[in-house]
Amino acid sequence: MIATSLELRQAFLDYFVSRGHTAVPSAPLIPQADPTLLFTNAGMNQFKRIFLGEDSRPYARAVSIQKCMRAGGKHNDLENVGFTRRHHTFFEMLGNFSFGNYFKKDAIAFGWEFLTKVAVLPADRLWVTVFRDDQEAYDLWHNDMGVSENRLARLDEKDNFWQMGDTGPCGPCSEILIDQGEAFGCGRTTCAVGCDCDRYLEIWNLVFMQFDRDSAGTLHPLPKPSIDTGMGLERLAAVTQGVSSNYDSDVFRPLLESIAKGTGHEYGKTAESDRSMRVIADHIRAMTFLIADGVLPSNEGRGYVLRRIMRRAARHGRLLGMEREFLFELVPTVVTQMGMTYPELRQMADTVAEVVQGEEGRFIGTLEQASPLLNQILQETKQQRKIQVSGEAVFKLYDTYGFPLDLVEDAAKEEGLELDHQAYQQALKEQQERARKNAKFTQVASRLDVVKAIEQFPVTHFVGYTQQHAQGTLLGMVKDEHMASEATQGEEAEFLLDVTPFYPEGGGQVGDHGLLVGPSARIRIHDTTKLAKGWFLHKGQVTEGRVRTGDQVTATVNSGLRADAARNHTATHLMHAALRDILGPHVKQHGSLVGPNRLRFDFSHFRGLGSRQMEDIENLVNEQIRQNTFVQSEEMGIQDALGRGALAFFGDKYGEQVRVVEIGEFSKELCGGTHCQHTGDVGLFRLISEGGVAAGVRRIEALTGGGALQYEQKRDGEWRELASLLKAGPQDVLEKTKKLLTTLKETERALEQTKQKALDQQGAGQEAAIREVNGVSVLVQRIDGLTIQELRTFSDKLRNRVATGLLVLGSVLDDKVALLVIVGKDLTKRLPAGKVVQHIAQFVGGSGGGRPDMAQAGGNQPENLDMALEKVYGYVTTQLD
Repeated sequence: MIATSLELRQAFLDYFVSRGHTAVPSAPLIPQADPTLLFTNAGMNQFKRIFLGEDSRPYARAVSIQKCMRAGGKHNDLENVGFTRRHHTFFEMLGNFSFGNYFKKDAIAFGWEFLTKVAVLPADRLWVTVFRDDQEAYDLWHNDMGVSENRLARLDEKDNFWQMGDTGPCGPCSEILIDQGEAFGCGRTTCAVGCDCDRYLEIWNLVFMQFDRDSAGTLHPLPKPSIDTGMGLERLAAVTQGVSSNYDSDVFRPLLESIAKGTGHEYGKTAESDRSMRVIADHIRAMTFLIADGVLPSNEGRGYVLRRIMRRAARHGRLLGMEREFLFELVPTVVTQMGMTYPELRQMADTVAEVVQGEEGRFIGTLEQASPLLNQILQETKQQRKIQVSGEAVFKLYDTYGFPLDLVEDAAKEEGLELDHQAYQQALKEQQERARKNAKFTQVASRLDVVKAIEQFPVTHFVGYTQQHAQGTLLGMVKDEHMASEATQGEEAEFLLDVTPFYPEGGGQVGDHGLLVGPSARIRIHDTTKLAKGWFLHKGQVTEGRVRTGDQVTATVNSGLRADAARNHTATHLMHAALRDILGPHVKQHGSLVGPNRLRFDFSHFRGLGSRQMEDIENLVNEQIRQNTFVQSEEMGIQDALGRGALAFFGDKYGEQVRVVEIGEFSKELCGGTHCQHTGDVGLFRLISEGGVAAGVRRIEALTGGGALQYEQKRDGEWRELASLLKAGPQDVLEKTKKLLTTLKETERALEQTKQKALDQQGAGQEAAIREVNGVSVLVQRIDGLTIQELRTFSDKLRNRVATGLLVLGSVLDDKVALLVIVGKDLTKRLPAGKVVQHIAQFVGGSGGGRPDMAQAGGNQPENLDMALEKVYGYVTTQLD
């Protein structure tokens, strides 16, 4: 008898391996061979190209346990999580596959035998559905498996016909369900298989891929019909363990126990807390697996979905009374429970916890500000006996505090309310319209005319990957934002050729420089750009003679600058691979600049790099340079490139044909730029800076080749100069500097002590300076040369002398005024410190504020400080009369 989900996983793999299937590891949650797919959401994703006939494997039968995400995109269960027994964002899909090997007969036999003999589910409670026209499947279930006709149901295309897209492989499917009993039903007399309630629970879907649908919708039989099946581990575990909900199975029990321990809420006590605990249990699994697979929270794409999941979990933590970061404390439970099956969790455990804690901490601030306002909006809606929450009010919450719309919808749903989406969208539209009116847009009509004129010419033929010198015809030129037919010495223009070796700015790489030479002209090119559809514009100045459209010209690239840019571009690929190798697969390029003199690379990462990490990255890149690996580039179809493992990212735009740049086994990327022939051509790689440019985005700058050498020589020269100033040998500079710093600190400490003694002397005997004003002791003193912090320290020596009165201190340092006011607690209501300091500060050109018992201010008119301090006595007199 299978007792645990761990045993269930192993039993599934063992069953199919013993029947000739190859066990295939789970693919990552980020589809590596399909940038159009947000997340891996089914077991068949990694086999898609095999089903399409674009790829082959050394096996015809496969079995896998695939980690899947259904949150965002077409398949999205996020909003249902917590409200039902069976919906999840992250789940594991058990599947067996046949690529033209076995078909319906074996697939049905395997499915039935595993469920009834291995999982030991009662056959008399299992139901089966088939596509209405699939008589073959019906007969196999009834005649071969012995399923009675009263437990066989024919359903329509909506429920029992699967297709990959509008065209392509498709076919009928057959679902195995279990009758959980009337207690799980909806109570309607019409309740039967196909009802949305939980009584008839789908366990396993068997897809019979036997047709190819063409653009006209016609079905053509596939020459090699295939099998694709999928069964959720969480559902199967709940059913085999005899519990009523996936969350009651051993898949979720350890997490719910950890949540209970952390929040003080016991699962099963109240519907509200149970719902929040289910959301957190589901979402912590999702965020742990996503981060381990390289996704970081952001405002776009996969990162945005992760951020929504994390913030939804954080809000439900808030509903359970958690006002601090706590989700990261649940990560070890996920790792302990699932790390044996998915070792990447153990490797990334610390990183996952750090990312979760950081994101939750940032969101807590938003919750603290916005939650009371949201609760007020919901309560007012209910008091007014309305069903819809004001879209305008919700938009204001979003616009002011950035409170996510989906969390507002969640909160409304929990109160039995719904959001007025139409009013929300109208408020959003009005805000965007206001922004457009406030913005300054300049559209140059003449440039649009130029583009239209250029589009009449053939697109430019680029030969620059193999040549830096080519003959071409000058098709046209742009001068002063108008098409022109000629340009003379001294004039600037953009020149359009039919053939060019010049690389245009793109993919982060700057455009080529060089020279155009015609029959009677020389043109110095200082930039090259490309219009979207393929026309290259060479920007430059005529340095000699006159050039006309139709002239034959010789185009020559500046080979030195091109070689330097190629060095930096190849180094960028090496650095990108090194970053992913050392920091993790979450590293993704967010932008780059590849010029002849340097390279800049922006990438996703959640914290700054330490000096050791910088050294590791630099060493790894230089190691690859020394290996002098051949840099291979090849044009191929996008699917071929992705199938070979080339890096591609969701949301990036790719054509049907792409260029792949491959550096041995170390790096493989889609790239249109120019590169070295061998990594050794890069020469030397040197990191020069690293820092943050946005939340979750870091920036590295580096030098290569001669630039890196010059950088090292400059640093070496500075080091020798420093050694000379210190009167030490270069090898002794560090030790000498440490000793000097120690001496400096000791000197500063001695000066501070001397300063404190002087202040003590100034503070002594101040009783004579204390004045009585309307029965209140007032002490006013000027002590120059002190910062506001030093004024506070000095005040500690004086405040006990006017403990129930008023102390005012002023100081001038570097032509800036500092003021400090301290008021005895019994006096704060009649003479608040903030009011006193504001009155004084106006006379020295400043302002300030603070607590009723202590306030401070600054000013920029030191010449008025004595007068301002004298004003204190008159102000106190007027306030206490």
